[in-house]
Amino acid sequence: MPVSPTAAAGQEEIGQEEIGQDEIGPRLDKWLWYARFFKTRTLAGKLCNAGKLRVNGDPIAKAHYRVRRGDVLTFPQGGRIRVVEVRAFGVRRGPAAEAQTLYEDLAPPAPRPAAAEAERDSAPAAPHRDAGAGRPTKAERRAIERLRGRP
Repeated sequence: MPVSPTAAAGQEEIGQEEIGQDEIGPRLDKWLWYARFFKTRTLAGKLCNAGKLRVNGDPIAKAHYRVRRGDVLTFPQGGRIRVVEVRAFGVRRGPAAEAQTLYEDLAPPAPRPAAAEAERDSAPAAPHRDAGAGRPTKAERRAIERLRGRP
């Protein structure tokens, strides 16, 4: 079996994750899956093919686009817009701590709306019933409806 010059010198061969910035990395859908932005590679591919993802400001319509180190990806996820910079390529879909080393999040987390929290806290509580008291009677249901302001 032939031995590479780097292996003969006692050095490990350089993997794809250690190649310079100008080298091309994995497919975009695969990288998004490695970085744990999507649960399945199919979901990542659908986002790419739908044209909802931008790389360095340019819309991408194909999942087979190859990412490079330093690329800035912009895409919707879970009701907010994610902006991340590719730092490394990765060779597998590992644990979340490993996935977080593949990118740098450029957008701060969206603050929770204070109005929604205040509305949730001020909602009237349901009438309290003792455990095991059973279903309410017809008179109790009517009293509950009057309490809630319904006719």
